Amino acid sequence: MKLNNLYAMAGATKTSKRVGRGQGSGKGGTATRGTKGAQARAGYEHKIGFEGGQMPIQRRLPKFGFTNPTRVEYKAVGLATIQALSEKLGKNEISVEDIKGAGFASKNALVKVLSNGEVTSALKVSANAFSASAVAKIEAAGGQTEVIK
Repeated sequence: MKLNNLYAMAGATKTSKRVGRGQGSGKGGTATRGTKGAQARAGYEHKIGFEGGQMPIQRRLPKFGFTNPTRVEYKAVGLATIQALSEKLGKNEISVEDIKGAGFASKNALVKVLSNGEVTSALKVSANAFSASAVAKIEAAGGQTEVIK
């Protein structure tokens, strides 16, 4: 089989409707565009969201809420993940780079350590933020925390 032997299956293609070819064709005169108005003219393009003059949905629906422009978003990592990562890497110091390298956060994300899980060994953990209960659990296990700006 070669490219010059390929053809469309039966019924896969249709001949296009030929409009504007005289009254005898049944599609002459206005060429199925109706009479007058912008849509009957060549080159007509409507605006995105245009609903034929009806009030568009983005103007009918009410506006609500507030988006804080100074919001800081963190990627949450639990203590169970930190403990498992330290066992896997065989390290007592876990940094943000270790967490990102393991795929728990993207390279530009800020990391916040949360207290879900337990820490069984004394770890030195450095991250962008910590929850108060995570700090308490790490220090109770004999570890320490370091906040990176």
